Amino acid sequence: MEAQKEALQRIISTLANKNEEIQNFIDTLNHTLKGVQNQLSQCSNALENSEELLEFAARSLDIKDPEEFSKAARQIKDRVTMASAFRISLKPKVSDNMTHLMVDFSQERQMLQALKFLPVPKAPEIDPVECLVADNAVTIVWRMPEEDNKIDHFVLEYRKTNFDGLPRVKDETCWELIDYIKGTEYTLSGLKFDSKYMNLRVRACNKAVAGEYSDPVTLETKALVFNLDNTSSHLNLKVEDSYVEWDPTGGKGQENKIKGKENKGSGQITVLKNNTRSGTPSPKRTSVSSRSPSIRGSRDRFTGESYTVLGDTAIESGQHYWEVRAQKDCKSYSVGVAYKNLGKFDQLGKTNTSWCIHVNNWLQTTFAAKHNNKAKALDMTVPDRIGVYCDFDGGQLSFYNASSKQLLYTFKTKFTQPLLPGFMVWCGGLALSTGLQVPSAVKMLQKSENGLSGSASSLTNVTQ
Repeated sequence: MEAQKEALQRIISTLANKNEEIQNFIDTLNHTLKGVQNQLSQCSNALENSEELLEFAARSLDIKDPEEFSKAARQIKDRVTMASAFRISLKPKVSDNMTHLMVDFSQERQMLQALKFLPVPKAPEIDPVECLVADNAVTIVWRMPEEDNKIDHFVLEYRKTNFDGLPRVKDETCWELIDYIKGTEYTLSGLKFDSKYMNLRVRACNKAVAGEYSDPVTLETKALVFNLDNTSSHLNLKVEDSYVEWDPTGGKGQENKIKGKENKGSGQITVLKNNTRSGTPSPKRTSVSSRSPSIRGSRDRFTGESYTVLGDTAIESGQHYWEVRAQKDCKSYSVGVAYKNLGKFDQLGKTNTSWCIHVNNWLQTTFAAKHNNKAKALDMTVPDRIGVYCDFDGGQLSFYNASSKQLLYTFKTKFTQPLLPGFMVWCGGLALSTGLQVPSAVKMLQKSENGLSGSASSLTNVTQ
């Protein structure tokens, strides 16, 4: 009896142990099953995303526009490298006796280790000595700190600034970007130098990633920048920042008021009739007698026959250059410089404090250099654009054909007061271009120029 109970007890204990093992196996199987279901769900989502990406790639192959194709290709590259299919690649394995379900990543690990990833490119080094600023163009040169044949292209960024040294965050303009530069040199041309400096930086890119930007360099881009001074302009001139146009109706309202006041008094005002051939008054005439008070009511404004406007920035030293383009139907205009004390009735070139080149298309075309009420006729074609070169310290004022850089005329004198750019226009308009460096061709011509200015000694003076 006792022996049978002991044997039964062992059987019961064994059965209990087997029950516990089965329960543990069931728990393990359930846990594994949940993991497999989760993996199955992820694999399904990854497959769906990959199929969508494949469809997008197939459509991209039909894109004809190069820029749109490059944009789509970059998107595909970024999405492929981040696709979830790459992160959950696996091979499920089941043990022979079905007691274990396991995931083996050894093969994927070997594949990843075999991949050769492109390193992040190092920052280029800009060589300030090799950089060149000339003719309103900036050439920037850089090099890689070590040879890297994996570089695909470079990216250049630049911005204008009035601060010397490192770029500042506050009150700065945004960076302008030039992409896909294949060499280690690039020229920015056709710039307007309306600030003192320019910041530049470069970074290298391979097929996978872009590197850090180089240390920025600051290059000086100084040039004369000025606008037209509306407060000095004649009543019949309509002035914008860099454009002036003759306006025959400019002072009609105030003119009538002055006429009324003077007629009530002595009645001495004299009104000249318009030229009967064109209906436009000659530049030698004025609608109000010079004895009349200034219509503008300001001593600083030009009046009478002086259809003049000055620049708003004085030249006190250095070498400067600007250009002027006249409208094709402009009847008469002058371009030059003058001292600040130019009288409100004075015309450019008719005083000893102003120098100009004058074009007159009224009745017959004349082209002349004028100073101190003396004129030197110029036997050459009037250019579309006139370049003005002023060397204040060297006492030289030269005029050029801005397109061909042919020298038109040179004044030589000694400037003793600050100069203001001056412009006269009648029946037409003038467009002004500033922020220009002295062109290299003009610099070379200035060194070799010796004939044209010397032949006009009658217009050359020394201002005491």
